Amino acid sequence: MSITYKDEAGIAGMREACRLASEVLDYLSPLIQPGMTTLEIDRLSADYMKKQGTRSATVGYQPPGYPPYPGHVCTSINHVVCHGIPNDRPLKKGDILNVDVTVITQDGWYGDNSRMFLIGGEAAASVQARRLNQVTFEAMWKGIVMVRPGIRLGDIGHAIQTYAEGNGFSVVREFCGHGIGQKFHEEPQVLHYGRPGTLEELRPGMTFTIEPMINAGKRDIKELGDGWTIVTRDRSLSAQWEHTVLVTPTGYDVLTLSAGSPPLPAFVTTTAC
Repeated sequence: MSITYKDEAGIAGMREACRLASEVLDYLSPLIQPGMTTLEIDRLSADYMKKQGTRSATVGYQPPGYPPYPGHVCTSINHVVCHGIPNDRPLKKGDILNVDVTVITQDGWYGDNSRMFLIGGEAAASVQARRLNQVTFEAMWKGIVMVRPGIRLGDIGHAIQTYAEGNGFSVVREFCGHGIGQKFHEEPQVLHYGRPGTLEELRPGMTFTIEPMINAGKRDIKELGDGWTIVTRDRSLSAQWEHTVLVTPTGYDVLTLSAGSPPLPAFVTTTAC
């Protein structure tokens, strides 16, 4: 499968899909509270997508060798790295939660993003949880600000890895960002570790996700028996943030931004260049 380079119409389609994906998270943000379940979050997400005129890309998604994914969103709590399945366990104060939303528009374009939530607010979270969340958010942006024509994917991975490891955390290697368009997963694979000057060269019109998974402990992971849920092997906390970006002729454009997106880190001066 080769990389797809979006033309003007494709960029417009991606921009709309990504905005709508981000607005699902805007809608959920004030509703996620201690005591609610991730099944409730899933139901709310499905209802909101229906109102938008979008549909979930994850529900029923079944890559070769996997069971169909049962949720409209992925909900990953505490030591769950990714692909957590919504369930009836009430969220507790101090939990950390990733909600990963991918929508499909009526025109067939995919928008993909995720955010972290500190259940009960920052005051309820441990110092480690707050720091892991912040460093992961900043690591994602360290990768984003690297994006421009002529650099290579290894430059993005290196920026993320050096920042995360420099702050005492580890980077999950088995999962990565990906190209996205009118398919959920396209080329290229976007690793969150690597060496500068290696891998695919960026060109205008590429759209892909940057979604580092950062662990408080070691980077080793394992899969649970449901065929989807990935957890840290040492049960340490894990965090993930995700945006979809477009490579522009002069830099990048973050497509999954909306009115409720979190404030930018201090080192980020623009969301489009």
